[in-house]
Amino acid sequence: MYRFSNSVIGFLNLLTLLASIPIIGAGLWMARSSTTCESFLQTPLLVVGFIILIISLAGFIGACFHVAWALWVYLLVMLFLIGALMALTIFGFVVTDQGGGVEVPGRMYKEYHLDSYSPWLRKRIKDPHYWMTVKTCILGSKTCAKVVFWTPLDYLTKDMSPVQSGCCKPPSSCNYAGTMLAQDPDCYWWSNNPNGLCYECDSCKAGVLEEVRRDWHKLSVLNIVMIVFLIGIYSVGCCAFRNSRRAETDYPYGQNRMSKVHPRWDFHWWRRWHDWRHQIY
Repeated sequence: MYRFSNSVIGFLNLLTLLASIPIIGAGLWMARSSTTCESFLQTPLLVVGFIILIISLAGFIGACFHVAWALWVYLLVMLFLIGALMALTIFGFVVTDQGGGVEVPGRMYKEYHLDSYSPWLRKRIKDPHYWMTVKTCILGSKTCAKVVFWTPLDYLTKDMSPVQSGCCKPPSSCNYAGTMLAQDPDCYWWSNNPNGLCYECDSCKAGVLEEVRRDWHKLSVLNIVMIVFLIGIYSVGCCAFRNSRRAETDYPYGQNRMSKVHPRWDFHWWRRWHDWRHQIY
């Protein structure tokens, strides 16, 4: 276990060290791009890339060169990372517990309502600056390019993604035949302009939140797997840290460290008695 734990930690951290380089490169490349959607992702990519780089470098140096303080920093950051992932997973399950679509009679797709989602998500999506960024991403992805040319038969037989259902058409309850009855407020936001459509509707915001909700559930499952994996790596790292501490004391593994044995208080009395008996006989 003495050599094995250090070898495993060193090998794994070498792999993660190499993996952090393309992550940082992707973040720097996005920083030079003029596309809003890409610049929106650059900060998380750079942060994750540099954290992985620092952790991997500390773990690799500590395990391969028996540097105890580097492994101590590595284990401390790993413990913080495990705690952060646990908190993120719990938070993700809490804020995405609510939501989901509503069946539309006679249609293949579902419609989504903003009030069905958690208050934290609603507050986030209603922020004007954040929504402008998301809307620019939707326009750039041309999500509604095909839907706007659908025939009435297509609306009855084809399915839609949550974003298409909320942003590319008015709610199914809307009636534009000149009725004086009160309608869903989203009905008044609808525009036939390809750059307008229903991008300012609450149903569009709800469709985006539904996509976030689904992705967050997938991310939470991945986080659970990562937590189990990191706990195993943390346990091996503790063994490597103990080995590095042993190496710094200049005592090889398995060698007796006792340089002097202190006898009990009655040892000398018994020895004198034994010598006196031999002298007599």
